[in-house]
Amino acid sequence: MTFTLLDGLFAVARLDAGADVPPWAHRGAFTSITRTAHELSIVCDEGGVPDDVAAERGWRCLGVDGPIPFETTGVAAAFTSALAARGISVFVVSTFDTDYVLVKAAKVEEAVEALRDL
Repeated sequence: MTFTLLDGLFAVARLDAGADVPPWAHRGAFTSITRTAHELSIVCDEGGVPDDVAAERGWRCLGVDGPIPFETTGVAAAFTSALAARGISVFVVSTFDTDYVLVKAAKVEEAVEALRDL
């Protein structure tokens, strides 16, 4: 597996399930918007998230170079296991083509080291 470290800091924001997607959600080169019956979660550039929005800030994002065929198994399990073994908490986002793993900025160098071993 080859990973690419995206530039910048990211936030994982939570809004009410019925909320409109705000304009700030589209800032930056990476955005993930997920709506469920219980919430609207937005992963985006940290700088655009207003202070009054519930958010976990200070994430860095690593993308698995893809595309990863749908029949491929164990990709996320491999990288999350390697990070868990080092006590690194993650937030995973999957897209049609690939997977992304967010780790806290303070742990990004240790995460990169762990992922080199895959």
